[in-house]
Amino acid sequence: MARRRGLPSARLVTLTSDIGAAYAAQMKGRLLSSLPPGRVVDLVHDLPPHGVGEAAFVLRAMATTFPPGTVHVVVVDPGVGGRRAPIVVECRDGSRLVGPDNGVLYPLAETLGLRAAYRIDRRTLGEGPRVGTTFDGRDVFAPAAALLAAGTPPRRLGPRVVPHRWSIPRPEKRPGGARGEVVHVDRFGNLITNVPTDWLPPLAERIGLSCGRARDRRLRVVRSYEAASIGNLGVLGSSFGSVELFVSGGRADRRLGARVGSTVRFRWNDGRRAG
Repeated sequence: MARRRGLPSARLVTLTSDIGAAYAAQMKGRLLSSLPPGRVVDLVHDLPPHGVGEAAFVLRAMATTFPPGTVHVVVVDPGVGGRRAPIVVECRDGSRLVGPDNGVLYPLAETLGLRAAYRIDRRTLGEGPRVGTTFDGRDVFAPAAALLAAGTPPRRLGPRVVPHRWSIPRPEKRPGGARGEVVHVDRFGNLITNVPTDWLPPLAERIGLSCGRARDRRLRVVRSYEAASIGNLGVLGSSFGSVELFVSGGRADRRLGARVGSTVRFRWNDGRRAG
């Protein structure tokens, strides 16, 4: 791709992936060959491999903090080279989302206001012969993002399509409690659930829990990790705005034998029994 100069108004481009730093560097090289310095921002490249649902949750939380009009590139793509389409999504706030049409873009698109989606036609990218079929992040998504950041309208990249719909699982309120699931396990082993923090009773000191190996356990509700003694399991409101399970100085995922998709049941009317 030819180098473009004089683009101080180029859009920001963010990168989210499960491909690790070495592959991500190749994407950044492709982007920085045509965009001004400082316009490419790494969000995360160590997401769990092939975890489309978890990536969609994390992406939505991170990307919504960026300015309207940002181009968000996502490479969590277990179907690369297969039938799934490479797409760009145009959002009502002016943002553009670039990645595989496997559902990973959809929750963010809903949040930002999905206006239209287009299947990326490689012939519009001005690239040379394709090198293999396993790295669309470098060979398709990065060149498409560079064009979008420089002002190319999404409709110029290919025909309009209906994107694959996928939604983050919704929690369920129940009498005296809630049922949800783990939607993200962070690098510390904390379990982020989809149950909103504001569902917790404001004066609750302990609540009942059932999750993984924990059955009908009572947990202390705290406001910080240090408020729980080392080695103890606790509950607090996460930075994602949802209820988090943690072990002070340890890993809740290992303690509870839980992972993304594990069912979580809370009972807060008496704290004695969950489920």
